[in-house]
Amino acid sequence: MNRFLILQKIIELGSFTKAAEVLGYTQSSISQMLASLEDELSIKLLNRSRSGVSLTLEGQELYPLIQQAIRQYQAVQERATEIKGLKTGVIRIGTISSITVHWLPKLIKQFKIKYPNVEFVLYQGDYNSIAEWIRTNTVDFGFTTPPMATEFKTIPIKQGEMLAVLPKNYPLARKPGVPLKLEELKNDPLILLEEGNYSEPLNAFSTAGVKPNIKYRIHDDYAIMTMVEAGLGVSILAKLVLQRMPFNIVTRPLVPAIQREIAVAYQDRQRLPIASQYFIQELLTNKGQLR
Repeated sequence: MNRFLILQKIIELGSFTKAAEVLGYTQSSISQMLASLEDELSIKLLNRSRSGVSLTLEGQELYPLIQQAIRQYQAVQERATEIKGLKTGVIRIGTISSITVHWLPKLIKQFKIKYPNVEFVLYQGDYNSIAEWIRTNTVDFGFTTPPMATEFKTIPIKQGEMLAVLPKNYPLARKPGVPLKLEELKNDPLILLEEGNYSEPLNAFSTAGVKPNIKYRIHDDYAIMTMVEAGLGVSILAKLVLQRMPFNIVTRPLVPAIQREIAVAYQDRQRLPIASQYFIQELLTNKGQLR
């Protein structure tokens, strides 16, 4: 059936290369599987030219039957899923605190309405630890940033702004925005969120040619807000985690803006437990509602 599906995708996209990219194969393996199908049928199915790919006359006669076989196969798959259902399962997720607090409660609640007996195990850490958990199969998938997940498959979820976090009576709190190159910001103690080998604020400082005065490195966003509130320094945190904060602090946009990109990362989607596959699909369906 894989060879039929490959043929369908080649016809749909008009290209071996594009079909290989979409299906996750190399171009040579796509070519080999199609050649194997043609050998088995003793019929040449495709013409290849500079203008693209097209069915041969013989291929045009067979292709409607191949499409019918694909539809029947998909119907079998769908029915098997219905019969098997998703009565139980455990979903193990690597996550960062802002997503644990602001995205996952609603997503899990919606998911458990459909699948009440599925359990969730959340591992909260930084970009480094999440990558390691994915690598060692401690978690099924994790929320991370694409630069820290180059060895995995990733699905972009959302971009979010990062904001300057300031004590309430701090002079810069009266300004509408905080330039990264501002002398006051460079010299004041910076409380940095420790996220492993990758830091969006440090990258932004480097691009701006600024060396920040890092005094503290802390793993917890809320501990950082407490320290900023106490006047121990300033920080830069994701806008997402700064929602509904109970702290007496001020947030301001940065100039230039710093964006944080979040993606779901995993080793192989086909090897994911079915419960995790369903949850990722639920996430993608509802990602437009994530704030």
